[in-house]
Amino acid sequence: MTTQQLLTLAIVVAFAFTVEAALGFGATVVTVALGSLLLPIDQILPAFVPVNVALSAVLVAKNHRSIDWGVLLKQVFPLVLLGLPVGIFAFGAIDERWLKLGFGAFVVTLSALELTKRAAAEGAPPPRTSRVVGSALLVAGGMIHGAFATGGPMVVYVIGRTLGTDKARFRATLSVLWLTLNSILVVSYALSEKLTASSGTTSLAFIVSLGVGLALGEIAFRRIAPARFRTFIFGMLAVAGAVLIARNL
Repeated sequence: MTTQQLLTLAIVVAFAFTVEAALGFGATVVTVALGSLLLPIDQILPAFVPVNVALSAVLVAKNHRSIDWGVLLKQVFPLVLLGLPVGIFAFGAIDERWLKLGFGAFVVTLSALELTKRAAAEGAPPPRTSRVVGSALLVAGGMIHGAFATGGPMVVYVIGRTLGTDKARFRATLSVLWLTLNSILVVSYALSEKLTASSGTTSLAFIVSLGVGLALGEIAFRRIAPARFRTFIFGMLAVAGAVLIARNL
């Protein structure tokens, strides 16, 4: 990796961390979608994910009182963790390009449907997904996260419709999930010898990006009105999905 590539990637990662610090999700999707213009994904993730663990740990420590443990332990963790090992071990055999095209199309469709719906009253929480659909999305999210560390959109969709516009609870709850899932991924990278001296050097550079992203993300978090929060969430998902499609056509 050249110095210019590293600097550009560090700027991308700083933006990605800003998004996640503000919303509670999105760092990996942004990094994968934009960073893949510079380097292969299998070089980016082993350097990025360990630092993303640090971001999640900071957000959990600062916002632990807002965590919805009931939603996490009863609804989210069992199903996402069921799909995670499938993604880690099985998705390596499937063409990454087709997986990303399908993933991007799904995210764009899901977000478009959500953004066109209006709550019955201003500020009313969105209707929940059915148990079957929600469960399927959480398992699929675990699978995609195991493969690309970007399973967030499926999980965000379910949690977003469960927690409504309570952005503090939303961000804190997601941060615990990412901390857990990405810690597992770091262990899998270590076991598969993807954590190298080179990835470690890049991770150190991303720590500066982490500091910038945390500071800017906190400012954005405080200034986003609750009424606009849900629209911002699914708007970000639509953009991320569109970028993934464009990158893999």
